[in-house]
Amino acid sequence: MAIRVFLLDDHEIVRRGLADLIGLEDDIEVVGEAGTAGEALHRIPAARPDVAVLDVRLPDGSGVEVCRDVRDTMPEVRCLMLTSYADDEALFDAIMAGASGYVLKEIRGNDLVDAIRQVAAGRSLLDPIATQRVLERLRKGEEQDERLAALTDQERRILELIGDGLTNRQIGERLHLAEKTVKNYVSSLLAKMGMERRTQVAAYVARMEAEGKGPA
Repeated sequence: MAIRVFLLDDHEIVRRGLADLIGLEDDIEVVGEAGTAGEALHRIPAARPDVAVLDVRLPDGSGVEVCRDVRDTMPEVRCLMLTSYADDEALFDAIMAGASGYVLKEIRGNDLVDAIRQVAAGRSLLDPIATQRVLERLRKGEEQDERLAALTDQERRILELIGDGLTNRQIGERLHLAEKTVKNYVSSLLAKMGMERRTQVAAYVARMEAEGKGPA
């Protein structure tokens, strides 16, 4: 049985080159292709590939998003991310989306074919050092979540308002609390969060919101 491959890249010449390269192999065949994320999500279920080779940057989204959706609905499909850029953030997202491999477009043709075979066989082509960085990042996220879990509902509300740049007096007016009461809440949440200054809280909230988590 030949390895069934689906190609997603917004440049037709890249898809043609990949298809021609794969066409030289007896044990691999291209069963479908797309130039946008939308086309890929529509065509992959019908193509039933073993491996989806996905460009990371697309005009209507990201190959990482396609990987996540495909892995959710068709976990048997292995995803190999193909990109022009060595980007830690994209690598992190690819690992979280369930990708089996992540390679640069400057890879040699024979090495790419070998990568497809390895991914189809269930092996991972993710760099161990990069994967370790992702695991450390996840672990830090879990520690942050544990700190949030220690806060009361009122402390969480105050945490958000500090993140919005409000003073103790403004927070008191917003929540109908005495300024001294707010100060006590702030002291308590700082202790629970292991922080000393309001600026640390504001930076923490901004980082959480940037990662799409939010403190609420």
